[in-house]
Amino acid sequence: MKKNKLIVTIFLFIIIIASLFYSIINKKNAGSTIAEPISKSGYFLDTLIDIKLYDNGTEEMIDEMFTILKDIEGKMSIHIIDSEVSTINSNSGVDAVKVSPDTLAVIQRGEYYSKLSNGNFDITVGPLVSLWNIGSDEAKLPTQNEIDKALNLIDYTKVTIDEANSTVKLEDENMSIDLGGIAKGYAADKLAEYLTSKNVKSALISLGGNIFALGSKANGEDWSIGIQNPFDTRGDYFAILKVSNKTVVTSGVYERFLEVDGEIYHHILSPFNGYPVDNNLMSVTIIADKSIDADGLSTTIFALGVDKGLELINSLDGVSAIFVTKDKEVYISSGVDNFSISNNEFKLMD
Repeated sequence: MKKNKLIVTIFLFIIIIASLFYSIINKKNAGSTIAEPISKSGYFLDTLIDIKLYDNGTEEMIDEMFTILKDIEGKMSIHIIDSEVSTINSNSGVDAVKVSPDTLAVIQRGEYYSKLSNGNFDITVGPLVSLWNIGSDEAKLPTQNEIDKALNLIDYTKVTIDEANSTVKLEDENMSIDLGGIAKGYAADKLAEYLTSKNVKSALISLGGNIFALGSKANGEDWSIGIQNPFDTRGDYFAILKVSNKTVVTSGVYERFLEVDGEIYHHILSPFNGYPVDNNLMSVTIIADKSIDADGLSTTIFALGVDKGLELINSLDGVSAIFVTKDKEVYISSGVDNFSISNNEFKLMD
């Protein structure tokens, strides 16, 4: 128990540091012409939120953004007993549940990525996530029998969506949806849309490993986004990516993990064998226009590995990816521009 509490503490520390080094990089590169942003941090959707508004922003806007986050969390969190997703799960195998347009849109997009990845990303992975519970005080190494039972409940084809009536039903009892792999991306998009509606043209939105760089810096330069070094728990970056009006989402084995008898079990679980995905990858970073797509693809591409992941990402329009292997080899897809490695321990591969 003490070990798990320590892991959770370390995880929160990593998130805090990771959310800070993006702004540190940009502050170093910006010079004296950039005014200090209006900023605020909070905790929603099981992650630290950090918002910085660099032009036309007000504290009232950030407060409204936190209201938006609280609303999304209240609808989609499996940790809130009366959320829409929790209600869907508690009615599995029994009734269809009417949901809001927000929840319906995220579930539909989750279904899209479940199909696109042939189930490597599966929004019905809830029973497996709850079984391992990595990132909480209750994290544990399950028995094979427990894993087998959970695997029998994972099947995205058994999610019935009635768009006309805005209802969702899980066909089998004890199935459960978990939107943890995609809801933060939807939230980031909603926050960016809100800022755009308020004529804010320069902002950084950070939801843990999910960054939305709205517009460009106030001096017109691209944002410099540090890509987390997946071998370092201190929030250091190994490369810098320059972007404007893009979202950058990273999934990696360093985010949440469980240690048992010296062995590390990370939180990206395979819906096929029930254990953490093991394919020589340490992290995947997705660059896209929409954060919900980057969020869903980051888990999907990580699960597929370098070869199949590159094949899929190169077949899609408007998205690109950066892969880091256990050997500190770096692979990039087509469309990755303005990317430079700052740590010579890492090698860019052809």
